[in-house]
Amino acid sequence: MWYVVLSVVCSVTVAVLLKIARSRSLHVQQIVLWNYPATVLLTYFLLQPNLKRVPWMELPYQLYIPLAVLLPTLFIFIALAIKYSGIVKTDIAQRMSLFIPLLASFLLFNEKASLGTLVGIGVGLLAVIFSVSWNKGAEGEKSSGILYPSVVFLGMGIIDVLFKQVAQHNEVSYIDSMFFVFVGAMLVAFSILLFQNWKEGEGISKTTVLWGSILGVFNFLNIFFYMKAHRAIPDNPSIVFTTMNVGVIVVGTLIGVWVFKEKLSLVNKIGLVLAVISILLIKYL
Repeated sequence: MWYVVLSVVCSVTVAVLLKIARSRSLHVQQIVLWNYPATVLLTYFLLQPNLKRVPWMELPYQLYIPLAVLLPTLFIFIALAIKYSGIVKTDIAQRMSLFIPLLASFLLFNEKASLGTLVGIGVGLLAVIFSVSWNKGAEGEKSSGILYPSVVFLGMGIIDVLFKQVAQHNEVSYIDSMFFVFVGAMLVAFSILLFQNWKEGEGISKTTVLWGSILGVFNFLNIFFYMKAHRAIPDNPSIVFTTMNVGVIVVGTLIGVWVFKEKLSLVNKIGLVLAVISILLIKYL
């Protein structure tokens, strides 16, 4: 469970860095794309993947390729969803994506959960629903269209499921898998950067590269601990999926209130309490 806690902390740190970057009017898309060189370097030098004995014919390319594409491109769709459908719908799509890996836990991974775990998951889903601001958003905010939020919903859910499958692939170590996924994501990210530079004439900013590198450190740690958690709890992926998402809600909400002085509605407060109850149920029942 400690791997989940560490992954939650790193995930929230990534969100906080992006929030600060937006407040400073930095190019957030480029920051996200520039984080992948850092993740590749960290994986190579710190984890030292065994590239000399890679079973090339046994690599799960069917998992690596979609992850390499989804990781850098999904953020672009998140930005488009915020722009054309509003923050509220985008937030709902991100939170509700938990349903996809939960369904996969029982349909694809054949998980058999205890009554306590099922109750904890149920309370966790309620916490997710209550944590979202279901109002129409700020005045003047665009709120029509569900295309981009739908892509965000499917993309985030699929990424969770794919990482679980990668963690289960015993023929290749998860360290080697992380390296290959990050290298693929870096190549896709550089392709996007080159396209943006060609189409819009956007140059390379040292500030953007620096922020991207810092972001890459926490993104690397987030995925590393997330895959370690799935390796540590191989037979109960729903526990990892639920605790991870609910933990991000709890920590992210507390930081939002304490650091960014955000206001919580009564429904959001109920969601926060339910989130804590859910984690306790999953942990101790």
